[in-house]
Amino acid sequence: MNTKLDKADTPNYLKAVRLINIEEGKCDFETGRIPIRQHINTNYFFAQTDISLEHSIHPAPRRQYVITLKGKLKFTVSNGTNFIIEPGIILIAADTSGEGHTWEILDGNEWERLYLPLEDDVEDYFIAD
Repeated sequence: MNTKLDKADTPNYLKAVRLINIEEGKCDFETGRIPIRQHINTNYFFAQTDISLEHSIHPAPRRQYVITLKGKLKFTVSNGTNFIIEPGIILIAADTSGEGHTWEILDGNEWERLYLPLEDDVEDYFIAD
C-alpha cells in the first residue's frame, strides 16, 4: 500500500493517482494531486456500475478521470505494486496501451463511478508527489 496519498490532503488539492505506461508495455502509477476549482476540459461523462473487468488485466480504453462514488478498490500494476482507490481519491487512467492494470473490490460488491474522458491533447492537471 502507498502512504504518499496523505501528502495531497490539503484544502487546495484533491488526492489523485495516475496510471501510466512505462517501458515494454508495462503499467505503473504515480501518486499526487490535482488542484481544486480547476476546469477540466471534457465534453461528456458517463456513469458505470459494471464490475465485469474485476481481476482482468486491461489497459484504459482512453485517457480519463475516474471518480469513485461508492466502493473501495485495490489496483495492481505490472510489477505487483498496488494502491487503494475510494471516494475522495481521483484516478487518472492514462495507461492506454500495453498490458494495463487489474483491480478488485475490497468492500462489498459494488463500484459506482463516473468517467470524464480526456482528449489526447488536453492537460490532466496532475501534480506528482
